[in-house]
Amino acid sequence: MPSPLITPEEAARMLGVSPRTLATWRCLGRYRLPYVKIGARVRYRQEDVEAFIERRTREHTGEAA
Repeated sequence: MPSPLITPEEAARMLGVSPRTLATWRCLGRYRLPYVKIGARVRYRQEDVEAFIERRTREHTGEAA
């Protein structure tokens, strides 16, 4: 079963950032967070947002990013 598509607002809430921050990340390619374009709309796969969180999880500040 495919992962549900969520809105930028929902993804931003999961990440603790604003939807505007997500838009900036998309424009600049700052982080590797895949998104789906459907016409003019942007959606995120919930599993991609969860994987992004896992990739960014660290045990201590000395770990490489």
